[in-house]
Amino acid sequence: MNVSLTFLWLVPLSLFTASLSAADAAGARAHWAFQKPVRPMVPELRAQKFIRNPIDAFALNRLEREGLKPAPEADRTTLIRRASLDLTGLPPTPEEVEAFLRDTAADAFERVVDRLLASPHYGERWGRWWLDAARYADSNGYSIDSPRSIWPYRDWVVRALNADLPFDQFTIWQLAGDLLPESNSPDQKPETRDPLIATGFHRNTQVNHEGGIDPEQFRIESAMDRVNTTAMVWLGLTLGCAECHDHKYDPLTQHDYYRFFGFFNQQENDGHGSAVLEAANTLELGTPEELAALAGYREELKRREKELNEWIEQELKLKQSAWETALDEETKKKLKPEVLAALALPAAQRNEFQTAAAFNAFRDQDAQHKERRKTIDEFKKTEPKVITTLVMREHSEPRETIVFVKGDFTRRGDRVEPGVPAVFGELQSRAVESRALTNRLGLARWLVSPENPLTARVIVNRLWQQYFGKGIVETDNDFGLQGARPSHSELLDWLATEFIARGWSLKAMHHLILTSATYRQSSHARTELAEIDPTNKLLARQTRLRLDAELVRDVSLAASGLLDARLGGPPVFPPQPEGLDAFTQNKREWKTSSGGDRFRRGLYTYIQRTRFYPALAVFDAPDTYLACTRRLRSNTPLQALTLLNDQAFLEIATGLAARFQAHAGDDNARFDFAFRCCVARPPKASELERLKKLLETERRTDGAAATDEAHERGAWLSVARVLLNLDETITRE
Repeated sequence: MNVSLTFLWLVPLSLFTASLSAADAAGARAHWAFQKPVRPMVPELRAQKFIRNPIDAFALNRLEREGLKPAPEADRTTLIRRASLDLTGLPPTPEEVEAFLRDTAADAFERVVDRLLASPHYGERWGRWWLDAARYADSNGYSIDSPRSIWPYRDWVVRALNADLPFDQFTIWQLAGDLLPESNSPDQKPETRDPLIATGFHRNTQVNHEGGIDPEQFRIESAMDRVNTTAMVWLGLTLGCAECHDHKYDPLTQHDYYRFFGFFNQQENDGHGSAVLEAANTLELGTPEELAALAGYREELKRREKELNEWIEQELKLKQSAWETALDEETKKKLKPEVLAALALPAAQRNEFQTAAAFNAFRDQDAQHKERRKTIDEFKKTEPKVITTLVMREHSEPRETIVFVKGDFTRRGDRVEPGVPAVFGELQSRAVESRALTNRLGLARWLVSPENPLTARVIVNRLWQQYFGKGIVETDNDFGLQGARPSHSELLDWLATEFIARGWSLKAMHHLILTSATYRQSSHARTELAEIDPTNKLLARQTRLRLDAELVRDVSLAASGLLDARLGGPPVFPPQPEGLDAFTQNKREWKTSSGGDRFRRGLYTYIQRTRFYPALAVFDAPDTYLACTRRLRSNTPLQALTLLNDQAFLEIATGLAARFQAHAGDDNARFDFAFRCCVARPPKASELERLKKLLETERRTDGAAATDEAHERGAWLSVARVLLNLDETITRE
């Protein structure tokens, strides 16, 4: 091992000062993650039978060095269920499984992968993956946690992934779509509208609507969240650790942090939800007719308000003096103390606030004004409703960016210009010299430059993480000196360079990974791996993974036949336990959805930050306060109790039971159909016997067989609840 690299790995960052010396900078760049990936040669191995594409050559090369063999390929039923869950988040139908089992062509599985990648549900599955990083939610956060409309951003993510929008463009639109020339066009064409919608990525920050706060403080906190999120999501770096001081381990100084902060210090949002700023930073979406109707309404409202104000100035104000003179004691008792105090002074001696208080009291009691005001208020109720979404826009006047001493925004330090960490050496220097890093657009282009050593590595590592439970770099959000070293460094670099070579196509990378023999291995544990590789870092098998929270719901809905598979639209409100608003500052009614909306995919469930949907929280969905690039997986009794007793899952189980009963044939045929709906395979003999005993027990009442329909439905409901609670149902093998 290189001694200098070992030293770099262990030494704290007292080494890295605010201005790196040439020697220190060179040493920092020696860390593997700060070096541009060099495309390695694909290993040439004797055991060619296992190899389906270059991924397998790299994986097998490592296994052979460790004296291990790969696992055999999983059975075909497991393969199609695995691929279906991984690419669409939905289980294969019994008909799809049967068709695949009958297809003996050599490319049968590859065609399954192609079909799944072309499914509109692919965008939903992988959209959820990206929305975790975007910290997407339908509310503003903090204690007020008021609703926000940003779901068009969620739908854009789904559309963009389905269209396989190249990841470099996907990045540029989200970080700086508002700065593209085409985004300033007034039309509503997708090519001009979508880049603006995409900037919702960084409008997912919290907004504090509480009274008495300092708006500047929370504007800065939002900007810092954008800095930390961008660095983690695209660079896999913990840049946020340098907010208050130089990073303790990585070559990231506090000045680096605030240079990066400079890119996000120029937006209009104030962190306090100013109505004026929010209106200016909201995109209205609709047909040309809808938008024209809204514009017409606003013009008419403006005309009516102007007419009212002119009447007030020209007629109403002339009557105030007479009203004040005629006030009797009985009327004065009804007035507020501040009004009485104002009226006690001659009009010429009243200050601005007293003048307004006196006039407002007079105005509000005037019958003619009341009538005119009522007419306008009634007109406001006719405002045409259009869909809106939050977007980013630059501040009209550039803000100065300074280093905050110890991270305190009230303690001003050195002035800095927007820029990226000095550790990126020549890549950073060239960008500065060419003035390519003056705003977010320059930053976005720098992030997806083929010369950037991190972005492609970080993203392919996260794709790998989704398929194998952990990344090639296990610390997916920390590629720094304290992060884990790659388990397969050459494979990581090959995938990163391949990602760029394939035009940043995510679908191409999915196809490459899924059609590899490495992905297609069985997940069965083997005794010889228990000591050598208990966590499967060496890829000698596949990994069993508990489904993500939303997919637990989706799989159950699909099995039951209740799933409403529509794409997109406003968030929905599936059933949830009562009383959850008791734990929030503001009680907001949860209007439980009906009809098809009651059975939409988990992706569309309304996300309120302070009252997170319990069935998602219990299965480890992230809370959306901060970006999440890797979900945890717990195993708790609450999860089983949720699947058994939660109202939403009880309704799903009821639908599943009805589907079983409607299936033609005897009980054995129904059990077979039930298993195929839930886990894609037929039941084993032992499983069939246990289900038959359960059904028979549930059918009996007081020792005698019950024949009424309600009791029969209840018996099958018990079977359905058991099948939905199987570990296999909520697990990707």
